[in-house]
Amino acid sequence: MSEIEAAVLEAFGPSGPLSRAETHYRERGAQLELAMAVARAIERREVLVAEAGTGVGKTFAYLVPALLSGVRALVSTATKSLQDQLFLRDLPRLREALRLPVTVALLKGRSSYLCLQRLQQARQSVSLPDRHAARTLARVEQWALGSASGDLAELEGLDERSSILPLVTSTRENCLGSDCPQFRSCHVMKARRDAMAADLVVVNHHLFFADLALRDTGMAELLPSVELAVFDEAHQLGEAGVAFLGEALSSAQVIDFARDLLAAGLGQARGLQPWNDLAAGCDLAARELRLAAAGPLREVRASIKLRWDDRADQPAFADAVAALGRVCREAATALGVVSEIGPDFVKLAERAVALADQAEGFAAVAPAGRVRWIDLGTHAVRLAESPLDVSETMRAQVAAATKAWVFTSATLGADEQLRWFTEQTGLDAARTLRVDSPFDYAVQARLYVPARFPKPNEPGHPLAVARLAAACARAAGGRTFVLTTTLRALSTVAQALETDLSADADPITVLTQGSAPKRQLLQRFLDAPRAVLVGSQSFWEGIDVPGDALQCVIIDKLPFPPPSDPLVEARVKRLESQGRSAFNDYFVAEAAVSLKQGAGRLIRSETDRGLLVVCDPRMATMGYGRAMRAALPPMGVVAEEADALAWLRHISTAEQGP
Repeated sequence: MSEIEAAVLEAFGPSGPLSRAETHYRERGAQLELAMAVARAIERREVLVAEAGTGVGKTFAYLVPALLSGVRALVSTATKSLQDQLFLRDLPRLREALRLPVTVALLKGRSSYLCLQRLQQARQSVSLPDRHAARTLARVEQWALGSASGDLAELEGLDERSSILPLVTSTRENCLGSDCPQFRSCHVMKARRDAMAADLVVVNHHLFFADLALRDTGMAELLPSVELAVFDEAHQLGEAGVAFLGEALSSAQVIDFARDLLAAGLGQARGLQPWNDLAAGCDLAARELRLAAAGPLREVRASIKLRWDDRADQPAFADAVAALGRVCREAATALGVVSEIGPDFVKLAERAVALADQAEGFAAVAPAGRVRWIDLGTHAVRLAESPLDVSETMRAQVAAATKAWVFTSATLGADEQLRWFTEQTGLDAARTLRVDSPFDYAVQARLYVPARFPKPNEPGHPLAVARLAAACARAAGGRTFVLTTTLRALSTVAQALETDLSADADPITVLTQGSAPKRQLLQRFLDAPRAVLVGSQSFWEGIDVPGDALQCVIIDKLPFPPPSDPLVEARVKRLESQGRSAFNDYFVAEAAVSLKQGAGRLIRSETDRGLLVVCDPRMATMGYGRAMRAALPPMGVVAEEADALAWLRHISTAEQGP
């Protein structure tokens, strides 16, 4: 046994430092198994892919060996909330319990930090849209006076959708770098300096891949210097990577550029170039591109994905892409003439060149192994191109340096080899481990799949989901999540559910995703005496509601990937060209992982009890339904609605006590 393994064994032991520091600490065999596997990976500089069921305690299982090993480490998460939890809660507790003088740093992307220069510009020159925006800016200014980190997460109640945020944060395109008057006080640069000096750095997947693509996050210097890289919430690694390793050009980017061009030109070089004409040309080209992408679609109420081939051969679209490239190139030439006036013009010229290059790239044929599509919104359009997965990139990263790599999540596949994850990330040669949840699902939970129920493609399905959800909510006294696979279903189910429940003498509150920021909605759910929360994709994972506040999770249908999605289509074609079954190897595998994530919201502790309802009769009647059921924890099964409601009444009454 190595020194690291021995230290880990002692730390988790009955009289070890964790037991002495935590009043309610108890040994968990599954947690120790995972921790020892991580310790071995560190010692041998191996690649470990580990699925750890809910309740294993995987966070401590990788942090303890990381801290005790003494190696420099990087921990990456999928969400900012887990980043903050690790940095603000878990690491301080462990550092104190283990009595280790370890320095820890938190590193986020640019958009998470206040930009002092842009705050000053917003204060002086920006006309704000309304009084609420003005009040928000005043709050940011007041908070900025006392913030050492500039991390906007510190500002309580700041809506992440606020129109103020783009005005007080920087982007790679508009940051002035070392030419900025506020460079010495820059919060982004301070965070990067702290990260380079720390023993353990907490980042997120987006930052990791953004740096691989752009070399602009500080990771380029950080990653080669660490001996251990841990990726928690690793099931999201593939999609995060695909999003950042591709190309994207949006009309909103160009309109923002045109606005900044006009402001700098008129403010610092008036009369030296036709700034009004140049800005208007860029703005018009961006809007024309959006119209050309829409084509015959007259009204777009929500963002939709279009196949690239549906528009690429249309002359109007091709002309619009070419025109966008031309006007951005003209702007770049004009900016180059006045670049010596100040750093703003140098940066604007770089932005113009980048936009022109991207437009010209999208006017050409897509490289092999990549897929293109168009994201069309109500007011904007985004041209996108990406690889089909991150396998080549991750393979190259792992091969580039001898270090330990640990990838972990509660959901990484349906087989012992965890192929769902290892194939898409190129980690086929990794050592794999599955550690089951310690929860007694057969006692704590029930699964109900109504066999006599409208199929998901039938018109009455959303209303039937709402009716069943109302019945479950009444039996449970609220305490219910309804998770939908689409935003369209979300709206229909939520409206029907609210109508149904509002007629009761003691109405149950219905909270709907989109009506308030996610964190506020969750808090309202916890504070309300009787509530149902209806959410789509962002509530399927990363939500932790232990105890009796949540006792019923309802999923509207099996979460198969949308077959019309261009990325899905490209992946299907690749599998078929390899002679594989796209349905079994992709659609069923993806749905099983997503279903397991959604179901994971239900049981979060050893004392939780609850009911999972999947409103899709195919799970009970089709052959692939067995694969779906096998992906779920081993819950007890109820066959009839009356039995499901009786179980809910039983557990809700038991929680309320005599």
